[in-house]
Amino acid sequence: MKRKALWLLSCTSLLVVLVSCTNQSTTPEVTSTQSQPSPSPIINSLSGRVGADNKVLVVKIDDTKFARPQIGLKEADLIYIEQVEGGVTRLAAVYSSTIPPRIGPVRSARISDIELLAQFGKVIFSFSGAQKKLRPVIDSANVFNLGAEHEGPLVYSREKDRNAPWNMILNTDALFERVTKRNLDVAQSKNMGWNFSEKTNLGEPVISAVMKWPGAKYSITWSEEDSGWLLEQSGTPKLDASGLQIFPSTFVAQVVNITNSEYGDKFGEITPLVTTVGNGPAYIFRDGRVIEGTWLRPAAESGTTFRNKSGEEIAFKAGQIWFALVASAPEITYPQAPSESPSASPSATK
Repeated sequence: MKRKALWLLSCTSLLVVLVSCTNQSTTPEVTSTQSQPSPSPIINSLSGRVGADNKVLVVKIDDTKFARPQIGLKEADLIYIEQVEGGVTRLAAVYSSTIPPRIGPVRSARISDIELLAQFGKVIFSFSGAQKKLRPVIDSANVFNLGAEHEGPLVYSREKDRNAPWNMILNTDALFERVTKRNLDVAQSKNMGWNFSEKTNLGEPVISAVMKWPGAKYSITWSEEDSGWLLEQSGTPKLDASGLQIFPSTFVAQVVNITNSEYGDKFGEITPLVTTVGNGPAYIFRDGRVIEGTWLRPAAESGTTFRNKSGEEIAFKAGQIWFALVASAPEITYPQAPSESPSASPSATK
């Protein structure tokens, strides 16, 4: 009996060991060495920058020497240079991907803004005020009028280190609190007619270009190190108030009609009307090159498309984009062609 019991115990132990080994061999642990791809970043439709298509804010910013350096320029997705009275320029800065906490100095609106902004949908329009005759036009336009005349000192404050009227600064946190509280259905950024590419073979290499208005001048010089255009205004580098140099990735000289409007300022100067609906020549500067072509905007609610002389779409370089709305073509400096060596000249071979 003892032998039989020992034999049964041995068989049972052997069976347990065999089952254990079988389980280990048939269910090996699988370890994946392939990493999961990281999600693609969200890209803003206006500038191609990393950032969501958020609500669109447009701010009118003074551009005279008394206003420089301006606050919050480097965060703008798009910046339009507009001619105003006296031939000087003013900026319309368009924000969506990033909203800086402070922007300024904020200045007054112009009749040209109504047509310019219509292409973006019903956006937030921030400005210091407008002449009496223009106010009902702005109120009836397809914008949310959140100007200083409506919103007051909690949203628009005065900076003590600057002189009036070049010291009004927008507090964007307070502004968007009111947008949320009023449940305003503000348009989000969208494709405006242009797209983006990493590189381009279109156009010709350039060194620099100059855009002129009767009372102002901008110049751009290609910087390979910064992969952007060194921006200067009347010979002075264009800086943000943070001290950073402004380097647009794409700079567009858009030739438009600039005529007299029915409006004027308190000094008797006639307000220019800058027409951005229609078509005309365009010069797109990117990657150290200029691509000559045309712009087309068939209606106020339409975006603006840009094509070269062969009809191909001109893609922009992702990053901040500046549009110079000018009445004449820019003055462009091209690289000098290498001079022929004496041995290669016809006279040397004779």
